Amino acid sequence: MSGHVHADATLQTTARFFHVAALVVGLGSVLAVDWFAALWLLGRRRLSDILSTACTLQVPIWLGLAGLVVTGLFLRPNLESPLTLTKVGLVIAVTVNGLYAHWLGQRLEGHREGPVPRNLLVQSGVAATVSQTGWWGATLIGFLNSQS
Repeated sequence: MSGHVHADATLQTTARFFHVAALVVGLGSVLAVDWFAALWLLGRRRLSDILSTACTLQVPIWLGLAGLVVTGLFLRPNLESPLTLTKVGLVIAVTVNGLYAHWLGQRLEGHREGPVPRNLLVQSGVAATVSQTGWWGATLIGFLNSQS
């Protein structure tokens, strides 16, 4: 779709601002959830704290991701570039992983006060790793593309 969007300089500048704002909202929310998860693993928070945080920040995470996708359409991405295609792949991975993480959260709800089965811990760790890799990888590629 971005190949059909022809933004002038003013629209591109505006889109760039909102792109960064969406990154702050989305990635910032993801980092908050993952920080609470790390504190839980260290025994400093309860599982219910993570689940509540994740539930509360779900809307900003999805709004940030959607904002990045929409504003990205106006930034003239070079769809011939392997780096840009990698970024698109990372965004798709983050999206699918977000749906998977939501499903995992529903499974974890049943263990709010009791021990969490090892398989759910491993799956949660994998989901967090995919999330962080995808968000930071796409951010790095966006930065590199903005320099060229």
